[in-house]
Amino acid sequence: MEKEKVAPLQQVVLYAIINYAGTAIGIISALFIYPLDFRFLGTVRFVDNISQLLFPIMVLGASHALIKFYPALDERHRKQLFNYSLLSVSVISLLVLGGIFGFSAMADYKDSMLLYFAFPVAVALAFVELFKKQAQDLQKIAVPTLYEKIFPKIALPAIFLLLIGGFVSEYQSLALYAASYVLIFILTGIYLFKRFSPGFNYRFKTLFGTISRKDYFRYSLYSFAGSLGSLLAFRIDGIIIYNLISEEANGIFSTAVTLASTLQIPAVGMFALYAPIISTYLKNNNLPDLNIKYKEIARLLFFIGAVLYSCIFLGIEDLFRILPAYEKLKDTIPIIIVLGFSVLINMATGFNGEIITYSKYYRFNLVAILVLILLNVSLNLYFIYYTNTGIMGVAYASFFSMTLFNISKLVFIYKKFRLLPFDKSFAKLAVVFVSSGIAIYFLPNFESHIINLIYKTGLSILINVVVVYKLRLVYQVNIWADKVFAKIGR
Repeated sequence: MEKEKVAPLQQVVLYAIINYAGTAIGIISALFIYPLDFRFLGTVRFVDNISQLLFPIMVLGASHALIKFYPALDERHRKQLFNYSLLSVSVISLLVLGGIFGFSAMADYKDSMLLYFAFPVAVALAFVELFKKQAQDLQKIAVPTLYEKIFPKIALPAIFLLLIGGFVSEYQSLALYAASYVLIFILTGIYLFKRFSPGFNYRFKTLFGTISRKDYFRYSLYSFAGSLGSLLAFRIDGIIIYNLISEEANGIFSTAVTLASTLQIPAVGMFALYAPIISTYLKNNNLPDLNIKYKEIARLLFFIGAVLYSCIFLGIEDLFRILPAYEKLKDTIPIIIVLGFSVLINMATGFNGEIITYSKYYRFNLVAILVLILLNVSLNLYFIYYTNTGIMGVAYASFFSMTLFNISKLVFIYKKFRLLPFDKSFAKLAVVFVSSGIAIYFLPNFESHIINLIYKTGLSILINVVVVYKLRLVYQVNIWADKVFAKIGR
């Protein structure tokens, strides 16, 4: 039993390390390499966004169904289910390719060639998603995550440098980008099939005698709708900017998104950690404990997000000014500020999405995402066609739609469960960060941008952490700080 507990823990730790390493590589690339050619970056991000929208169609919920029905099956039927998923993804991928051929032939779209670069990326992502779910069942998720999170972060900067150096053309660069995902697909497949042998049984009558075919397809289609909806909601900006503004604008915006999204890294790990606990509370109808945990985690996430956002708000101008690519990066600053604040609001609302997902009201998430898509697209079109805000308008559209999306989930949870993530301590926390941020912002500046960066961000962290600790506003902060003090005092 002990080994069964230790192995998943090791996988979780490795998973976290890999995610942070991937993010670090992405940040370095965004600051030093991608500004060399924002136009090409915008093209790559467009290809990436298209592939991210195609691959859920290819998977069609099969990966989620693999996790859902896996516990109810014996070993033989588990292998059949995996084989069925492989066959399903293969057939649908061919249909998608046929759709791309048809679209290219009938539609007068100037960049239809880019769809053919997006297709192999989408196929690779579809199979990797399936392989990862099977590896998750085997509790072997770290290595597939390494391939998925690290390889593209290394490949794209390398391809960028080859293009800038004149060693490859733009189309050759895109072909190399697609090939890097095919390599990830091959490596992930090799890793999985060394540990799992599904055989070649493609007769599925006995499989659907064990699980209901109707239940399988209903769950798969619901999962597909949710996955596609989420990706469409969060990827639509890159498609709209590329087609309605320019490739370069798309590159600038995607760099801002990369840097702003670093705020939410702690939240992703926290949500994964607490998801089983939330599910248990809801299953047992333990709303009092859920209420305590809801507020506790919302304060913690807001504290972490606000510390990081304060550093960005106070120091990003000085940070960029000491970098060689300042003239290119300066256009991303207001976008990062707006999108970063959107991420902070998302963190401050706690795990409202998880509460809805694991409750009997899980269908609301799909409705909310569809509304988010409609709102996001409408606001994007308004800001692009009826204002002169350019990509800042897209940032505003994203901010407003995401804020309303989070508010709708808060209202829904309050109506159904009478739960809110906010309390008096949360309000005090907000006052502390707003007050310190305003005070430090108006402090005099030095001539040196390095000194400004260090003293303003350092002062912000020091004041906020000390005040929050003294007022005991975030339980976990006091626990962690007391442990550090205890070790120092030894």
